[in-house]
Amino acid sequence: MADLRSTFLDVYSKLKSELLHDPAFEFTDDSREWVDRMLDYNVPGGKLNRGLSVIDSYKLLKEGKELTEEEVFLASALGWCIEWLQAYFLVLDDIMDNSHTRRGQPCWFRLPKVGLIAVNDGILLRNHISRILKNHFRGKPYYVDLLDLFNEVEFQTACGQMIDLITTLEGEKDLTKYSLSKHRRIVQYKTAYYSFYLPVACALLMSGENLDNHVDVKNILVDMGIYFQVQDDFLDCFGAPETIGKIGTDIEDFKCSWLVVKALELCNEEQKKVLYDNYGKDNAENVAKVKALYNELNLKGVFEEYESKSYERLVGAIEAHPSKAVQSVLKSFLGKIYKRQK
Repeated sequence: MADLRSTFLDVYSKLKSELLHDPAFEFTDDSREWVDRMLDYNVPGGKLNRGLSVIDSYKLLKEGKELTEEEVFLASALGWCIEWLQAYFLVLDDIMDNSHTRRGQPCWFRLPKVGLIAVNDGILLRNHISRILKNHFRGKPYYVDLLDLFNEVEFQTACGQMIDLITTLEGEKDLTKYSLSKHRRIVQYKTAYYSFYLPVACALLMSGENLDNHVDVKNILVDMGIYFQVQDDFLDCFGAPETIGKIGTDIEDFKCSWLVVKALELCNEEQKKVLYDNYGKDNAENVAKVKALYNELNLKGVFEEYESKSYERLVGAIEAHPSKAVQSVLKSFLGKIYKRQK
């Protein structure tokens, strides 16, 4: 895996170099330096799970056949397109949320001299995807399908972000808007398509598959993405900060979290009043009251039951798939996230 990671990072350097010498634009030293720094700051800094899973998935679809150098390069390039897409979303998301840190360092727009230039950097990041696809996939029979796929997933993610933003409008904190179906819709569109479906869809297209024949795969991966986000919501409140690498703030941020939605479903009128009075307040005392209520409602137990039922349902759906290779891709994804602690 470490070897795969270093190969993957080598491909990043090659793609970056191509973008910094793109013949469609006459770079000056200043502009080239800006883009170089902006890319290094925003693109390769995460866990790279989405990008690496394109290569993993493609390998599994090839059922043990040794990949050629070109196949590894192309799968890596598609993986990086997803990482670029992620970077584009995060740069803009941080501005919208007025965030301070991302991946343990200040958000890009918070850096001196960057500010709202970051909006244009986000647009550049999105355009780089099209440049990478054009440079390396234009001659492939699945080129148009790739463009369609990235456009569609970007649209779905932007719509998910919109529902998330308009649900938590400042000054309009209203818990009556929160429901399980609202939570599911936000997660499905904002996270599941690009984080779970997109890497596998890229691998399927590279393998010569038609995505229209794999709607069931999309549905399973979207379900997996929702399960993943519910875990995230749970860990935000109950995970150990030293394990998950951050201090959760969903309660203070008035997030439409699975926990608050479940609490609203389970609590009596008196408990509901505690939630309404304390949720979304950036104060340790209020947060403690919400957490105490979560414990009173045994949300840990409710989550554990949800987790085991989701796992059983997903395994059943995967094992019903006719292709053993596709099953192994889906099982590999599920194996990485089941009962995770961070």
